[in-house]
This record gives sequence, C-alpha cells and structure tokens, in this order.
Amino acid sequence: MGQVKDRMESEMKLRGFSPHTSRCYLGCAKDFVRYMRRPPAELGTEEIRNYLLYLLNERQVSSSYFNQALAALRFLYQHVLERGWEIEKIHFQKKLRRLPVVLSTQEVQSIFTAVRNLKHRLGLMTSYAAGLRLSEVISLQPHDIDSSRMLIRVREGKGRKDRYCPLAQSLLLSLRDYWKIHRPGLWLFPGRIDQVHISPRSLQHVFQKARIKAGIHKPASFHSLRHSFATHLLEAGTGIHHIRLFLGHRSIQTT
Repeated sequence: MGQVKDRMESEMKLRGFSPHTSRCYLGCAKDFVRYMRRPPAELGTEEIRNYLLYLLNERQVSSSYFNQALAALRFLYQHVLERGWEIEKIHFQKKLRRLPVVLSTQEVQSIFTAVRNLKHRLGLMTSYAAGLRLSEVISLQPHDIDSSRMLIRVREGKGRKDRYCPLAQSLLLSLRDYWKIHRPGLWLFPGRIDQVHISPRSLQHVFQKARIKAGIHKPASFHSLRHSFATHLLEAGTGIHHIRLFLGHRSIQTT
C-alpha cells in the first residue's frame, strides 16, 4: 500500500495528528491489508466487517483496540480513498468503565524504594508527584523544570496541549541530586544514547519489577501513579477543578 500509505501520512500531517496517533493509524491500516492480502482500494464494507470480526473473535482485542482500528479504517476510507459511505454504518464499541487501580501512599513509597537506579526511580517519582502520563515523563527536558516558579512545563501532552503542573519541593530536591550525578543533556531522562529519551517500555518494565519486588499484588501499571496522584490530592482536600487542570483534562467528567 505504498501510495496509499504516503497519502494517508500526508492527510494526517495536514490535520495535525500527533506522531503517536499517526503511527497507530498506519499500523492498523497495514494490519488490515496484511490480513486481507489485497490493496484497500479493492476492499469494501464486507471485508472491513470480516476483519473487525477477526479482531474480536480470534485475536480477542479490547474495545479500545477495536475502536482504534475502526477509527484508522474510517480515516483511510473517508479521507484517503474517499469512500466513507462504506464504513459509516459500522459503529464503535462501548468501552468498559472500570475503576482505576489506586495505590496507597505507603505502596507508592515502597515501589520507589524498590528501584535502585536513580534515573529510573526519578522517572517514577516525577509521574506520581506531578500526575504525568508516561509519554509526558519521557518527553521532559531539563528546562521544563521551572524551580523559580515551582512548576513543570508539559509540552504537547495528550491532545497536543501544553500545561503546567505543580513542582513539589521534595521532587525538586531529588531532581537536583539526580542532576549533580547524571548531568542530563537534551532529555531529562535519556536513554542509552543521550540524543534519545528513555523508552516507555523501559519505565513500564521498571515499574512492574518494582511492584513485584515491593510485594504489591494489585494489577497496577505505570499509569496507576497518575491515578494515585489525583486520588491522594482529592483525599487531601484539593478541589476537583484544580485536579482537572493538573491532569490536563478538557472535561471535568473525565476527571
């Protein structure tokens, strides 16, 4: 799907899609073509339905992945192949509304204690102390830490929105100790090569390894640090509207 891929990339760039969304949409489109073994221009509604049923029945994907695949195919057929009427009648699935996993303050501290590597530990601590997403933590640069105003600048968070998050005094002191030892360059948390930030999988692996080492059996993930940040603020009496701003949510319903 060489030409179709190029056109799809161009259309997403014109619409200002984030690099993450563009990669996801292209990946879903490529998977669809590999499964069908035919160019997308030769395929129609029946083939799209069969592919989506294959995702549900054989691969047993989540509703989130299903909706992402459908959104990618909608974009492909509506804006690239200009045959949107063939896919408009296929509906998105309702997402399950599960309660987030929240860690206690003691559990959070035990996870931090279980991480020996200073850079990795600071990556986890920064997520919890400021309520940052994993993608936001790894994208931080040293100048995003504004110690004079006690703020952390998040550049192009979800929805490509910038925002400021509070910088806790305890986190600032830990970051200063980290700075003295590692002297990071372009990225606050670099990978093995200084010009590239640490990979999201690395921090996810660090979190899970620390969770197990700390003896925590909750099905927590790295994102649970963000949920715990918000919940602990709420329990401490912080207003929900302030928490919404810290998290970067557009709607109070999301918070």
